[in-house]
Amino acid sequence: MPRISVNGLKLYYEIEGNGEPVVLIPGFAAGRWIWFKQTGDLSRQFRVITFDPRGVSASDKPEGSQTIGLLADDVAHLLQTIGIESAHVVGASFGGFVAQEFALKYPSMTRKLVLCCTSFGGPNHVAPAAATLLALASTKGLDSEERMRANLLLAFSPEYVRTRVEDVEEIVRLRAANEVPEHVYLSQWQAAMSFDAESRVSQIDRPTLVLSGDRDVIVPVQNSRNLAARIPGAKLSICDGGSHTFFIEQAGEFNSMVSEFLKG
Repeated sequence: MPRISVNGLKLYYEIEGNGEPVVLIPGFAAGRWIWFKQTGDLSRQFRVITFDPRGVSASDKPEGSQTIGLLADDVAHLLQTIGIESAHVVGASFGGFVAQEFALKYPSMTRKLVLCCTSFGGPNHVAPAAATLLALASTKGLDSEERMRANLLLAFSPEYVRTRVEDVEEIVRLRAANEVPEHVYLSQWQAAMSFDAESRVSQIDRPTLVLSGDRDVIVPVQNSRNLAARIPGAKLSICDGGSHTFFIEQAGEFNSMVSEFLKG
């Protein structure tokens, strides 16, 4: 497995394809597996870099707190270590927080920016229902398949869960197989809760595409509208019927939108 020393620890990463580099930043408590419907497709046109963030799956699991800034530093150091001076940056949900911070801290390393099902955080973040928030905050049965079915599937539409049983079981298996220790889960949760880039995102000067599903119950779609309105020149695209994981459920549409934006 390719593990490389980055920012004081070893991160697991993979590269597929050729062309302009694209780094995919996974969401909350997720690793490179979350992009399993993007990697093969996008790698036909791009050099796709995926990785397990610190504390997740095959990467080192250090103690101590995490911040969004620290995770953005990890991405920058990873790219620098593997010899990539700049890349397109795609981040989903929590990974969208990291992508925003990366673009702000490392503008010269950022080609284009794609922010999926995410927000600028802070007091004006549009929160999900209280029951959804409580379910996500809990660490009960953290890496169990039972937990995945009860909590992870909040991110999917009821229709997808009902009609795509094999896909859902594969997602449950992938998440359960990619360990996230409790201390890492809680550290990411604290980093997410403290993230606030509302006053800074207007400084992002890279071409930006903001994507969301209109039925996202974890990061309500209004967050994407608010985010796109704050970033100069940002494009906004909303997927009809899209859940929080619309990039999995509607992978073909998502991949096409991302490819067209990055190549355009």
